[in-house]
Amino acid sequence: MLIQNGTPVLPAPAPAPASASRTATATAIPLRSDRLPGLECLAPLTDEDVWLQDALLGPFSDDILEYLALARATGGPVLDLGAGAGRIAVPLARHGFTVDAVDRDRRSLHRLLDRSRRLGPEVCDRITAIPADLLRLPPHRSCQLALMAGSMIAAVPPRSRPRVLREIAGHLGPRGVLAFDYTAHDPTGLAERPHRVWSFEVPRFDGITERAVARQDFDAVAMRERISYVIERSESRNGRAVLVTTDKWIVNSSDLHRDLRVAGLRVVDERQYQIDEWTRSVLLTCRTDT
Repeated sequence: MLIQNGTPVLPAPAPAPASASRTATATAIPLRSDRLPGLECLAPLTDEDVWLQDALLGPFSDDILEYLALARATGGPVLDLGAGAGRIAVPLARHGFTVDAVDRDRRSLHRLLDRSRRLGPEVCDRITAIPADLLRLPPHRSCQLALMAGSMIAAVPPRSRPRVLREIAGHLGPRGVLAFDYTAHDPTGLAERPHRVWSFEVPRFDGITERAVARQDFDAVAMRERISYVIERSESRNGRAVLVTTDKWIVNSSDLHRDLRVAGLRVVDERQYQIDEWTRSVLLTCRTDT
């Protein structure tokens, strides 16, 4: 890996593949083509990846309060799509809600269940872990709240989005609600700054120092985003670096609202939070037309 002024230099942007990838060298190894893109649903492949995932999602933990408020307003059960290791499912269960936690990665679901068991039977008994892909949701009981947290909608290919939304709508009970968040990008910002780099320390408490340098590469024509993380880990005198890449879809707000209408859903509430001058976090609450 190239180092300049003590900082890892990320590789030059390459055309984004159709799936997420990971490698410990500078060459990305594509996973199966049925893997959904997006770090939010890229489950840890090793225990070391847990730290990065938690560090990235941790700053956005305020959304837990938003989804908890919706659960209190709608009641349960709750369908948590792309539940991962239970960042939202476990707090919901602790507050008394029954949760069906869906994720394609069994290792993440095992981590979710281990965490819930440590909190006692009154929590773990409320959670049902369902290994499934968002593109192939199995039939199960209806819910009063379905949620996709952490911009999971950006992991669904645009051509599949109306069908996925329609299937989710079919799981909603009377007066049921679908709630999800996504990142809205300003087109001018994408054109003026298609490549962005930032760095951060990964919080760890096991004697290992970890620093990540992240690069975003946007393709406004293909509506794709690739994020590359160069992660430096050091323990005692040993140090090494890994490269993690993930690919997402850029969500166009107009197209998304059209897909919701096609799926028989209408937006009943929309909240926006400014992230920076080019990006906003948008939280949508939707109901079926019936």
